[in-house]
Amino acid sequence: MQRGTLYRGEEGMWSWVAHRVTGVLIFFFLFVHVLDTALVRVSPEDYDRVVSTYKTPVVAVLEYALVAAVLFHALNGLRVIAVDFWSRGARYQKQMLWGALGIWLLLMLGAVYPVLAHAARDVFGS
Repeated sequence: MQRGTLYRGEEGMWSWVAHRVTGVLIFFFLFVHVLDTALVRVSPEDYDRVVSTYKTPVVAVLEYALVAAVLFHALNGLRVIAVDFWSRGARYQKQMLWGALGIWLLLMLGAVYPVLAHAARDVFGS
């Protein structure tokens, strides 16, 4: 009796997993962002204290990770739309994934300086 095959995790599965993970991370960021922004109405001093903790190199790296998550989620989402609504989408889904990853990588390289420059100035001085 054959029990079926085990899915071995090709590009489609990993893009599906990454899409869900980035979506959850973006949702978590938005939730925290709404909470810390709402704090300004409750206690402006506490809001200022919370916002000052965001001006650290660690948070700058997390901001870069947020940019990476949003860009990947957006580009992969466009790929998913193309797969779903283009008659040949399923046939070219791997090529579209590699294209989306290439565009993502180029955009992430372009985002290094704008996102991380202020953290480098804080660590190394002006």
